[in-house]
Amino acid sequence: MIVWINGAFSAGKTSTARELVELIPNSTLYDPEVIGGSLPYLLPQKHLDEVTDFQDLPIWRRLVVDAAAAMLAELGGVLVVPMTLLRQEYRDEIFGGLASRRIQVRHVLLTPEETILRQRIAGREDPEFPDTQDRIRQWAYDHIEPYKEALGWLVPDAYIVDNTHITPRETAERIAEAARTGAAPVCRIVQTPEPTRETVAAGVLLFDEQDRVLLVDPTYKPGWEFPGGVAESGEAPARAGVREVAEELGVRLERVPRLLVVDWEPPRPPGFGGLRLIFDGGRLTADEAGRLLLPGAELRGWRFVTEEEAAGLLPPARYERLRWALRARERSTVLNLEAGVPVG
Repeated sequence: MIVWINGAFSAGKTSTARELVELIPNSTLYDPEVIGGSLPYLLPQKHLDEVTDFQDLPIWRRLVVDAAAAMLAELGGVLVVPMTLLRQEYRDEIFGGLASRRIQVRHVLLTPEETILRQRIAGREDPEFPDTQDRIRQWAYDHIEPYKEALGWLVPDAYIVDNTHITPRETAERIAEAARTGAAPVCRIVQTPEPTRETVAAGVLLFDEQDRVLLVDPTYKPGWEFPGGVAESGEAPARAGVREVAEELGVRLERVPRLLVVDWEPPRPPGFGGLRLIFDGGRLTADEAGRLLLPGAELRGWRFVTEEEAAGLLPPARYERLRWALRARERSTVLNLEAGVPVG
């Protein structure tokens, strides 16, 4: 299990985490800042210069998950993680990656009052880096507004501890008790285990009365997607698409959807690739679209979009798959793709 302590910079995460490992038996402090600090030794400088925050590097988010899984495999018990996450898609990606390893996360948010937060930033001292104190303080000040903007999704998602007037020890005691009693619940983000070989996945295109296509926003990976998912062992791909649409959106298709595209996705480590099939699930009436449901653990949102709008939401490979699926629908045919390019 992981207890992830989130909050603004200088909210008291690290000092609370150090106290918490003394209160939770068989717990270990795991600070992903160490991963960020190692990246200059792993990546070319020109690659690092492309971002201003190491959290924007996909390798950081992947290594955070991999290192946590390795530590738990080595040590067992509980990891206490003090780390600010203010972008919901990064939280989703990391927590979803942990869920795929069957690692539970209890998400805690520290919420000191802003005046206290600013006082803590002003008084922050780090004797190991005396030459960078002003830059570090300014970084923390600059991230107060992004923190406040993120509260809209942070507050409903996490167990809240207002540590304005309590010590790190008292804060840790509250968190330990909440973790013990279940008052700090396990994060609901779920994801099927990561594949160990090539997979077969089915996506289903659903359209509204204006012929716009439905896209969904998964909580467990970046980028928008079509409704659907990986076929289970012994399950026909079309039936897998029908099942996923019912589970994800509450839409029960009356017929087996028509195949539009077969796309072979080549392996790109750490992914294994496999066959990606796109089906035509038909048109939803306005009443049917109004009854769409969202399981909060898997999907953050949905929307009907034009092909042009989809280009700005879907990752390039998924957009190419959609583009050719729409052409196949127009022509009442089936297209065979390899890595998004028609063949044959």
